[in-house]
Amino acid sequence: METLNYGIGMRIAFIVCQFPLLSETFILNQITGLIDRGHEVDIYADHLENTVKVHPDVETYRLLERTYQLIQVPDNLIWRVLKGIGLFVVNFCKSPRLLLKSLNISQYGLQAASLWLMYSAISLINKQPYDIIHCQFGTQGYRGMFFKNILQPTPKLIVMFRGHDISRYVQEQGDRVYDEIFKSGDFFLTNCEFFRQRVIQLGGNPEQTAVHRSGLDCRKFQFIPRQLSADGIIHITTTGRLVEKKGIEYAIRAVAQQAQVYPKLEYQIIGDGVLKGNLQTVIQQLNAESFIKLVGWKTEQEIIEILEQSHIFLAPSITAQDGNQDAPINVLKEAMAMGLPVISTYHGGIPELVEDGVSGFLVPECDAEALAEKLGYLIDHPERWIEMGQAGRAYVEQHYDIHQLNDKLVQLYQRLLETDDIAVRSQPVLMEPSHP
Repeated sequence: METLNYGIGMRIAFIVCQFPLLSETFILNQITGLIDRGHEVDIYADHLENTVKVHPDVETYRLLERTYQLIQVPDNLIWRVLKGIGLFVVNFCKSPRLLLKSLNISQYGLQAASLWLMYSAISLINKQPYDIIHCQFGTQGYRGMFFKNILQPTPKLIVMFRGHDISRYVQEQGDRVYDEIFKSGDFFLTNCEFFRQRVIQLGGNPEQTAVHRSGLDCRKFQFIPRQLSADGIIHITTTGRLVEKKGIEYAIRAVAQQAQVYPKLEYQIIGDGVLKGNLQTVIQQLNAESFIKLVGWKTEQEIIEILEQSHIFLAPSITAQDGNQDAPINVLKEAMAMGLPVISTYHGGIPELVEDGVSGFLVPECDAEALAEKLGYLIDHPERWIEMGQAGRAYVEQHYDIHQLNDKLVQLYQRLLETDDIAVRSQPVLMEPSHP
């Protein structure tokens, strides 16, 4: 752990959907980075996940001791009221002023009348005030707004948009879903320029909206020049949840097609999800069970060990039927940091990470033929693997280093706390130019 001095420590509340998740190391990296810099971080989660298999930093930093489960608000109004009465009675003696405040309809209107404010307030009983409320997804923005309204002194509210919250969720709930959050929030972050433009289109103030990339610790991902193995076997890897927007079926079909020309291929797909059965069926139908394997979830170290033995990385993201889209995904950054040439798609924020023909290739979404063509090129030209790997590593180091990004995050927190003038927001310190 780092022991750097970053001035007076702040108290920060992270609001997340689920914690801890192996697939959300980008949030974990922010938490540990802030703690290393002398700040206190508490984590509020809608759902606490299985802790049997967790990232080592969860235990090293004892993060579960800092984690609190938010009380779920029933959709059924009768049950919400009955449950709310019970919660009020049980908790009133612990913090009467806070709970009475949360029910002040004249001050908070529908937020109080709907009991959302009271349910949120209960999670804050006996907590010290926070300087910053940081919602890690837009879908947690309303909970963050309730925290801001009920706490004294009033903390600053930052809302981050990362993917499904600014794509699928908006398609489901409508273009006005974030109107109140845009009024209440102090600053808004997105993990790529593609989603920043989406936030602005939905009504976010451009002067209050900036790009803050999801970073990784490049020191954990050793660069390895890729060369063809003596046995001639080419190892291909994909990491990701087995869901529609990852487009993994197209990669399976592309690899199976190339295996007819170059039979020495082995393809490992790391991850799990609702489409596991469907994908296994596709593999069987293609008679590819001998060289395409679904290997399930792995820890970060296990993934690194697989990537060390790999030659090419595939990430064929697509726009799902429900509108769900990806930002520049972390698994691509990890592969690039380790020197792997990559093949991905013109999708969401990915072109801001992968430069076509330089660090890898980009193809249209849902195009197994195009994937197979670029895969065939890399198979036929292993001499290009090293130069593409070097370009990818350099780009990730320059734009996605978690230590630099965490420093910039602290700078933003401090600037927001130093002044209430909107002028502080007119210079988005985290903004970086889009990929050329």
